[in-house]
Amino acid sequence: MMDLSIIVPIYNVEKYVRTCIESIYRQGLEEKRFEVILVNDGTKDHSMEMIADIISQHDNITVINQENQGLSVARNNGIAIAKGEYILMLDSDDLLIDNRIGVLLEKALESKVEVVTADYLQMGNKEIEAFLSSPLQNETRSPQINEATGEDFLKEEYCRNIWRSLYRREFLQDNNITFIPGITAQDVPFANECYLKAKKCLKAQWPFIIYRWGNPSQTTMYFNTKKAKDLCIAIQRIWSFTKLSNLSAASRQKQEDITYAYFYRLISATTYGHIKLLSDQYEIINYMRQLEPDLSFQNGMKQRILTLMYHNMPHALIRISNFLEKMKKRLRGR
Repeated sequence: MMDLSIIVPIYNVEKYVRTCIESIYRQGLEEKRFEVILVNDGTKDHSMEMIADIISQHDNITVINQENQGLSVARNNGIAIAKGEYILMLDSDDLLIDNRIGVLLEKALESKVEVVTADYLQMGNKEIEAFLSSPLQNETRSPQINEATGEDFLKEEYCRNIWRSLYRREFLQDNNITFIPGITAQDVPFANECYLKAKKCLKAQWPFIIYRWGNPSQTTMYFNTKKAKDLCIAIQRIWSFTKLSNLSAASRQKQEDITYAYFYRLISATTYGHIKLLSDQYEIINYMRQLEPDLSFQNGMKQRILTLMYHNMPHALIRISNFLEKMKKRLRGR
């Protein structure tokens, strides 16, 4: 078995994908120790042509070509053929900082933990260009690493960025942890399930990846009915974790808080103005109630009122939310 599988879904990232793949081969790892699985998710631009020479130069690259099915399916298909003891799911518009992944990988292999999570840097395009030519790129200080259970880490932070972690492949397989196919809001359910089921994790206070913000493709997150229903599915999955039998009271409360945060986002985004028709707004709340009729939030008066209306007056909840959003806009306009 090789040590690491790096899965990179590719869709309409011709401006960034080469920088991403090049960064993988600046990690100081022998190529026999890792594989790169590129999932061409039916890209419509020249992304694959931009890295064709890199693919031809390295024997440890596998390409999966598929019709566009989204990140969830792309990642699942990559995981299905992965051979590494650990898996990194790298987004194709992000990049690795030089000579970082090997340090984290060695810690993982030594301790056999289920998940290793590290910090990241967030930069725009110009900042990334400056960073790649700066001495900071070659910083060699050792990371501070803490060990705990996944539940302990989940109590401390809000886990949603799956690309900042190494996952032990056997752990994912044994627990049947996969991404929900076909939805855009896939990271949070996956990350939370991993942490809730992981008995041993490492957290490195050390950035190893650069998250590229300002990528025009990120504007695809514009809210619409499809994305609202995707979010409903994610909320239902997160809520299901509150029913796991072995959860501590603190972890169960954490899951309820995360579910509430996403439910509140769903209501706000639905009534904020992106979804114009009231009938479509009703359709979304009805879909949420169909998926998960038992949602119940009791942490404070606001949550109890929201729960009461969700169960008994869902359409009134939407109308009141619309009214409150209009009032907020008027107040901001003053």
